[in-house]
Amino acid sequence: MSSSSNSLPIFGFDRLTLGLYAALVSIGWLMIFAVNYNENDPYAFLSLSHTAGKQLAFMAVCGILMFVVLLSDWSIWRTLALPMYAISMLLLPGTLLFGREVNGANAWYHIGGFTFQPSEIAKFGACLAMAAFLSSPGVDLRQWRDRIIAFSIFLIPSALVLLQSDTGSALVFFSFMLVLYREGLSPVLYALGFGTAALVILGWKFEPPSYTACWLIAAVNFLLIRRFRERRQVWMAILLLLVPLTIWWIPVLDFCLEPAGIKLEEPIKHLLVLVPHVILFLAAFVPNYWKKNSLIQGQLRVWAVLLGLSVGTVFAANALFNLLAPHQQQRIKIWLRPKEAASEARGAAYNLLHSKMAIGSGGLLGKGTLEGNMTKLKYVPEQSTDFIFCTVGEEQGFLGVVGLIGLFLWLLWRITIIAERQRSNFSRIYAYSVAGIIFIHLMVNLGMTMGLLPIIGIPLPFISAGGSSLIGFTLMIAVLLKLDSNRNLA
Repeated sequence: MSSSSNSLPIFGFDRLTLGLYAALVSIGWLMIFAVNYNENDPYAFLSLSHTAGKQLAFMAVCGILMFVVLLSDWSIWRTLALPMYAISMLLLPGTLLFGREVNGANAWYHIGGFTFQPSEIAKFGACLAMAAFLSSPGVDLRQWRDRIIAFSIFLIPSALVLLQSDTGSALVFFSFMLVLYREGLSPVLYALGFGTAALVILGWKFEPPSYTACWLIAAVNFLLIRRFRERRQVWMAILLLLVPLTIWWIPVLDFCLEPAGIKLEEPIKHLLVLVPHVILFLAAFVPNYWKKNSLIQGQLRVWAVLLGLSVGTVFAANALFNLLAPHQQQRIKIWLRPKEAASEARGAAYNLLHSKMAIGSGGLLGKGTLEGNMTKLKYVPEQSTDFIFCTVGEEQGFLGVVGLIGLFLWLLWRITIIAERQRSNFSRIYAYSVAGIIFIHLMVNLGMTMGLLPIIGIPLPFISAGGSSLIGFTLMIAVLLKLDSNRNLA
């Protein structure tokens, strides 16, 4: 008997994936209970007014939901793919009119004593829609028409969520780029995408942007001189002289302008630092462009266009940064300029500093369940939701953190195996869509709690408190198990 058939339990469902799901949900409830535990009222979790009580109720609902999905006809999920997607797209803009604002994001409906976040269901709907489209006959990602449709499937909900001021959930939809790569999207687009992201980060990190642009031009000048110019040593010496000139540009410029009595505004002074680099670029580029053959001229044109786009992206990113909301600017500054965290200890950096303190205080073995001092005293805001990982670090220590991350990686590995053994393209693409969403949630949540990424408010799958998130991920796993159990019939 093959190893794949050995992994199939009674009724044909993959029990390892189901077990990993159950383990993560159980750990999540235990951490939520620890965050909200009150020694004077140890059974408060039995009440729906308690966070742990609500989560327990949602776990029961998800258990019923899992059971219903596993009893359903597997083929119905492909039939319902587009209707589910359409319904979730209609729910998203409704929050702008009828929704409830939480932490600056207008992304929730308020129903009785509960809140519902439609973006969590939209992720599930987008998984179904992407799988349905990419598995349709004749779809080829080498065609721009099919690329545009595929991009629209996740960009539309991302834009709608962004209108709700929920940046974290909007970014999660870009996880579908992982699916598109698996399905044959050109790697060139990913190189351009990562390059653009790097330039945007450079534009945000270094102020003013003209100096970043200088180093980009200097890098291209180096390549031009090294490949095309004669008397390279002389040209390289000139290039090296520009390094200290750029570093001490303002004092040098003031020294040159002061005798003439010329006074310039500070922004203009910084912008003028580009002049010597541009002059050197023209001196290295123009003569070689006219002397070389058409093949090399085409190559040089590509270099010039890429340089222009890169410099433009850096300046555009800096301008865009100034258009962001103040709290978003603070989060990016704290991420890219860590020294500012110390001066903002009671301001924008409060969450990050106390999050890192809580995780680090757990040591190797942790303080023990219900023994976390920072957890008990509520030092970290949103610790039941976005910052639940702090509780794991403080109470379970390094070994607990490694164990939790190990469970997530095991689940992702298992979903990948499930994806690759599907005979149906729809089932395979759906499985990779689920894996991509879980992976991005995991990486961003862990990254923001440890200061490796900006704090954008995104839950840890299965662990963070929240019925919408738990229901959304439960639907994803339940449909995955159902499709896999019928993979030989597809």
